[in-house]
Amino acid sequence: MFLPLLEYLADSFGPLRIFNYFTFRAILSTLTSLGFILFFGKPFINFISKQKYGQIIREEGPQSHLEKKGTPTMGGLLILFSVVFSCLCWGDLTNNYLLISITVTFLFGVIGLTDDYLKLRHLNTNGLSKKSRLLWEILIAISASSLIYFFATSAEETTLFLPFFKDFALQLGIWFILFSTIVIISTANAVNLTDGLDGLAIMPSVMVAAGLGIIAYISGNLILSEYLNVPYLFYSSEIVIFCGALVGAGIGFLWFNTYPAQIFMGDVGSLSLGAALGIVAVSIRQEFILMLMGGVFVIETISVILQVASFKLTGKRIFKMAPLHHHFELSGLAEPKIIVRFWIVTLILVLFALATFRLR
Repeated sequence: MFLPLLEYLADSFGPLRIFNYFTFRAILSTLTSLGFILFFGKPFINFISKQKYGQIIREEGPQSHLEKKGTPTMGGLLILFSVVFSCLCWGDLTNNYLLISITVTFLFGVIGLTDDYLKLRHLNTNGLSKKSRLLWEILIAISASSLIYFFATSAEETTLFLPFFKDFALQLGIWFILFSTIVIISTANAVNLTDGLDGLAIMPSVMVAAGLGIIAYISGNLILSEYLNVPYLFYSSEIVIFCGALVGAGIGFLWFNTYPAQIFMGDVGSLSLGAALGIVAVSIRQEFILMLMGGVFVIETISVILQVASFKLTGKRIFKMAPLHHHFELSGLAEPKIIVRFWIVTLILVLFALATFRLR
């Protein structure tokens, strides 16, 4: 929307030429999405409250959560609209990868919104059926992965790279579509599972988005990518704009979502955020770095898998309750302490993941 004006200013004024053009747009993207949520946040919360769209609490969940019943939900709509608006303002919409990232995020948000609406309509925690939800997730993820595969103009765009291994590069070929589909769906649902405490999912998402944005910037810079042995991807600079929008939206939402939360993001927020992180990792070929940065999401998901498998096989539970953050709650840890410690762990993982590029 404002890209032509910014290009004119960059050509006209020296300071903008000195200050990296993509960095400048990424900052503007971050500030735009942040400002969008801070401006519309309170009116949106008031609107949701008047509509009586309050959070439905699972009866089998921790009893301490019952007091959160009725807290406005579907705040993820704020995140979704702020990210899209910011990218429309500052992104180059001729970039296929940016368009695919926006579309995947929006469509996963639609799945989450449908799920949230059905829960509110029926006044229980049963939204979309698991089969219907998974089917739509697969269709969207396969479509996006297929587009990336067919749009690819270089071997690096469909090659698998591993952290710590400097010379490892596995050309996936058509298997790229299946692998990428799994990454997108897994990340979306992992963030969804983590979203169980006030601010627990949003801040790690911000940190991971920022980390991936840094890598996207490096990948789009010929000199830096060669120096750090990162695959050069000419298109990835536009992914920085998208990551900036995610960071700004996440920080803005945290203003209202921090403990005690004024609003919850709902599935519309957690699914769209997770899908956004997944599609970014796929686009810049850093799926395993995503797993490392998002270790909190991975552990939360594994805790659910282990709990279900253990109960079905032995009739016994490994944790007091899954996902893992509920286990800590029932172990006596205060909710704010769990949240902040998960944030600290994520920060450490993101910094370590970035350090692996130099370690190689």
